[in-house]
Amino acid sequence: MTDAIALTWSAWDDLTPVQAYDVLRLRVDVFVVEQRCAYPEIDGRDLEPGTQHLLATRNGRLVGYLRLLEDGATDSTPARARIGRVCVARSARNEGLASRLMRVAVATAGAREQVLDAQAHLAGWYARFGFTEASDVYSEDGIPHVTMLRPASAAPLAPPAAGSGTTRP
Repeated sequence: MTDAIALTWSAWDDLTPVQAYDVLRLRVDVFVVEQRCAYPEIDGRDLEPGTQHLLATRNGRLVGYLRLLEDGATDSTPARARIGRVCVARSARNEGLASRLMRVAVATAGAREQVLDAQAHLAGWYARFGFTEASDVYSEDGIPHVTMLRPASAAPLAPPAAGSGTTRP
């Protein structure tokens, strides 16, 4: 039996230096090293007001992560939620953790439009959470991607399984 995974939301400024290092290390391990894709992982968006970081830890070690951004607010249009950097450490894969992260992110974003840029081969997986393709396939750093939207009118998802709640600092 695997040990329980704790999910915790945090603003970047509330992360400890070790947590911030662990987040960046996991993202680089998955998106740069594993995918052999040299790109500017540190893009400045982590520090934007309203950005939330969802950390999944097991026995104090970071095993999963995603971030939730505020995207495109104007005087006449509310911000939509942008989900990004969804990643799971190799040691925690095939346990449903990415699905738990997504369910929590979609629920937290609430009844507003949500957007993400998915690797094209994962479009069907993101569709399970109510996202539909909203662009043609395009190349981002040599990897096929597609923009996906979840409309504000989408039905809420069933809550994550019991015991998979999140905490806020």
